[in-house]
Amino acid sequence: MIWNEQAECGSVRDRRAMQLERLQWSVRHAYEHCAPYRAKMIAAGVSPDDVRTLKDIEKLPFTTKQDLRDNYPYGMFAVDMEKVVRIQGTSGTTGKLTLVGYTERDLDNWAECMARTSASAGLTPKSIVQISYGYGLFTGGLGMHGGAEKMGCTVIPISAGNTERQIMLMRDLGVEALACTPSYAMHLAEMIEKMGLDRSEFRLKYGVLGAEPCSEAFRREIERRLGICVTDIYGLCELTGPGVAYECAEQQGMHINEDLFYPEIIDPETGRVLPEGETGEIVFTSLQKEAFPVIRYRTRDLTSLTSEPCACGRTTRRMSKVLGRSDDMIIVRGVNVFPTQIETILMEMGEIAPVYMLVVDRKSNMDTLEVQIEVSQKLFGDTVKHIEELVNHIGERIRTRLGVSATVTLVEPGSLPRSEGKAKRVTDRRKI
Repeated sequence: MIWNEQAECGSVRDRRAMQLERLQWSVRHAYEHCAPYRAKMIAAGVSPDDVRTLKDIEKLPFTTKQDLRDNYPYGMFAVDMEKVVRIQGTSGTTGKLTLVGYTERDLDNWAECMARTSASAGLTPKSIVQISYGYGLFTGGLGMHGGAEKMGCTVIPISAGNTERQIMLMRDLGVEALACTPSYAMHLAEMIEKMGLDRSEFRLKYGVLGAEPCSEAFRREIERRLGICVTDIYGLCELTGPGVAYECAEQQGMHINEDLFYPEIIDPETGRVLPEGETGEIVFTSLQKEAFPVIRYRTRDLTSLTSEPCACGRTTRRMSKVLGRSDDMIIVRGVNVFPTQIETILMEMGEIAPVYMLVVDRKSNMDTLEVQIEVSQKLFGDTVKHIEELVNHIGERIRTRLGVSATVTLVEPGSLPRSEGKAKRVTDRRKI
């Protein structure tokens, strides 16, 4: 199902003309109403009048999370507070939240994005949707809520937690679509199996999963265990929340809502804009945000863009699945390692549960990497020889595939922590 045919399937030429018009408005809006943006543009020797083509966006300075921290709480807002109808945010590494504001129009646009996201996943106005993303300052719950309601779906705003009740309502109310993080979806699948429930007791068909990296192998395992089609969504609190981009049923990359967000791929080291198809850091500029405009925001997410036609009929550019956020990346003895790379290797094994923890430490001035992996009860009771062979096989695959040695430790089922929000996959004990 396509929610907004003009926005999602219109001509690229018309879309580019609209993007330029909206880009010029957004840059001027930020310049005239947000002092930090004005100061950065003046320092870079550029003004809104210099944006005459879409390529001229490259003249503008980048915005980073540090800019948001430096101007906490309201310094990056571009409207009077009487026009701000909602504030949301996400936790930061310094103890201060990253806060964003929304006008009524901003919220309408966000709901529109999420309605497109929901429709692309297979939902219809008749769908019953269980939203197990967290509600509150976190944008996941309310973002999905607004889009599903705009579609006309029946929404169950259960939030995260109380897993057994989630499963009861999912079964009793005939829930067709589940919206949550991939790790929580897997946790639900595990609990359904543990409770001895049969999948035929549920009407689940779709999963709209996001908010954390997820390998393709992990997605397929969720689909198999819950009997659903899983589509990915992308977004950041700084941009608006979920719904900046979304997968369709083809599962061939996430369609960007280009009428509201302009994407670029840059070299994360030099800031140089890269050609389409190359992998780099994705940068976004908002095109209609009023309360909290975003100009060339560095997401730290590594991905690529394509304009190749999609079988679904949408003509918007797509971004590939994010390899990982740079703040999820760990460097072990000079090698960049993403949790999703380890996850893919583990999922290929077939004998182990998709629950793991990467423990990084430093001993005798040397980085060490331990991969702790849960195994099934059956495997845990297997012969010592078989377990040793499995450990050696996993370690060899990690070394060959990623170029880094790791100690592999198999642990008992249920011994690693579960998450009802974003999964914590890395424990870094180094004093760096």
